[in-house]
Amino acid sequence: MQIDKNFWHGKKIFLTGHTGFKGSWMSLWLSLLGANVRGYSLGPPTSPSLYEEAEIASLVDSHIGDIRNYDKLCKSMTDFEPDILIHMAAQPLVRYSYNHPRETYEVNVMGTVNVLEIARSCTKLKSIVNITSDKCYENDDRIGGYTENDSMGGYDPYSSSKGCSELVISAYRRSFIQELKIGLASVRAGNVIGGGDWADDRLIPDILRSFEKKKTLLVRYPKATRPWQHVLEPLSGYLILAQKLFENPDKYSQGWNFGPLDKDIKSVDWILKEMSLNWPGSSWNLDVGSNPHEAGILRLDISKAQSELGWRPYWSLDKTLKKIVNWHQSWLNKENMKTVCFSEIEEYMKDMKNEKS
Repeated sequence: MQIDKNFWHGKKIFLTGHTGFKGSWMSLWLSLLGANVRGYSLGPPTSPSLYEEAEIASLVDSHIGDIRNYDKLCKSMTDFEPDILIHMAAQPLVRYSYNHPRETYEVNVMGTVNVLEIARSCTKLKSIVNITSDKCYENDDRIGGYTENDSMGGYDPYSSSKGCSELVISAYRRSFIQELKIGLASVRAGNVIGGGDWADDRLIPDILRSFEKKKTLLVRYPKATRPWQHVLEPLSGYLILAQKLFENPDKYSQGWNFGPLDKDIKSVDWILKEMSLNWPGSSWNLDVGSNPHEAGILRLDISKAQSELGWRPYWSLDKTLKKIVNWHQSWLNKENMKTVCFSEIEEYMKDMKNEKS
């Protein structure tokens, strides 16, 4: 299954969270496909940000607002009359959720309720892709991957809020959305990494900040294992799924995992060693301070997306880490980052077309 440029050309896409890391990459990709995009989000979450460095505001109709503001969100969405809705806006950080649990639940749970409630009145809407997280599953530190039918849960407020969001999506799908003949799917990606992420308390941005400043990085959980993947990997799955939902809502309105191949599920210290090879003079040490709980092992079973959507990962973790370092060095060299991003997306789409990994 390929991403059909003819399908996306001229489609009206309402994208929440367009100023964030993943949302900015999605904005770039949709723009490259010729879609008509309206973004709705808070302002960029970091400075610098991919939204600003890649000039996303020049590519989309950008509306700055909070998804908790029902009336403002409703006017923006209903006035636009979208064909497809991609809901990415979220409070995305585990450690932040410990300090701001109420905000985390308000944004990730009630924000989802607001989006889906307003979607019911969008008469031209045919397809909804709602992004949650791989952390929505009740984590029992199993070695095997979590499947789409496993129980929702979450130890920390962030993970729990994403499990709650999944329950909201399921209830709205069965109670309202399927009667409207709109496709509604939830998607759970792994640990998404790539150029242009400056968020706090994320491994790759923390590594790059430390390396750039020639400081020793303190690492909390070096043996923690995560399903690392380049940001374009799950985004390709979201786009393919949105197409399928548009054409056959009954068949594809489910939950879907988008993660890496098993060989690319690596520990934090493995990532550090590989990044250090690409950035001479770098170093890291164990953070021996008190840190909140985080899951030790997390894997996703992606066999369903592979067999039923025809989706699969294309870029290895080695290639992904090199891409990130090259992207960051291009930024340090003050290159045109919109052009750099477009080039990376075009390379990825070429690899998809040529069936190369």
